[in-house]
Amino acid sequence: MQRRDFLKAAAATGLVAVAAPSGTAQTSSPQAHSSQRAETPGMIYRQLGTTGERVSAIGLGGAHVGQQPTQEESVRLIRSAIDRGITFLDNCWDYNGGLSEVRVGAALADGYRQRVFLMTKIDGRTKEAYSHQLEESIARFHTPTIDLVQFHEVIRMEDPDRIFAKGGAMEAARDAREAGKIRYIGFTGHKDPAVHLRMLEVAKKNNFHFDTVQMPINLMDAHFRSFAKQVVPVAVDQGIGVLAMKTFGGGPILKSNTVDPRDAIHYSLSQPVSVVIVGMDKADVLDSTLQAASTFQPLTPQQQQALVARTADAAASGEFELFKTTPHFDGTAHNPNWLG
Repeated sequence: MQRRDFLKAAAATGLVAVAAPSGTAQTSSPQAHSSQRAETPGMIYRQLGTTGERVSAIGLGGAHVGQQPTQEESVRLIRSAIDRGITFLDNCWDYNGGLSEVRVGAALADGYRQRVFLMTKIDGRTKEAYSHQLEESIARFHTPTIDLVQFHEVIRMEDPDRIFAKGGAMEAARDAREAGKIRYIGFTGHKDPAVHLRMLEVAKKNNFHFDTVQMPINLMDAHFRSFAKQVVPVAVDQGIGVLAMKTFGGGPILKSNTVDPRDAIHYSLSQPVSVVIVGMDKADVLDSTLQAASTFQPLTPQQQQALVARTADAAASGEFELFKTTPHFDGTAHNPNWLG
């Protein structure tokens, strides 16, 4: 991305505005829902695409908040994240067999629900499967409305066709939005940028505009099946909020010994993204992530290039981005019945 295009995209996501130490500068007037969420000094906040929502640029990964030994520990971790400025909560219907949603639902009692932008993902590709899974998620969260629901694991070329087909999941999503059960619609995937681009193409043919799209953005991505190079510019051009994930690749990227955790977070935050979702399963991981956010200043193109150059050899074949090259992270491949 050229510097001129990067600055245009950065302005659209609020990246430039949040470089101030307080992280509270606004680039547009937020809607009523987002205006109810207080902003914490030291945290970064950005616009979520063209939704008018304003959310924390660090998101709390949902898979990790169902892994603590007890519900009390999960609730304590989630509430600590919220108290310290994180307003964007990631989740999925299938994370930890639904336990992640249950524990977030417990944490959002006592007024915490009003302080967050709640997202989850649904696996179902049919109208029936999507509707059933959505009702389960709503029940687990103990909320009548989920702010953002995304089609999960769009990793096959046929997924867009199934979702947009007659009797497909998109029909259920539209009905749920009309009924007030969800507010925004997006999709996620981690396998190949070609699949993301096809999803956007099929959406365009069906006159549908996604609010968000979630994808891997990390220091190795530039070298192999790059989402940042191929998908991000298209999403930004369409005003779709970009949600970054796999900052550490589930762990293997850090094990390559070519990436420092703080550099990895700063790099992802320097892209034209609305949110960088980070898995935080312990208090010390939360601490280090928030410390990285508090010291963030957008990296220059030269600084980014220098960091990316460090990973060139290790990243060339996708060896450390297992979500792209193996089925290890493909929950719906291991459980095809989830698709419906």
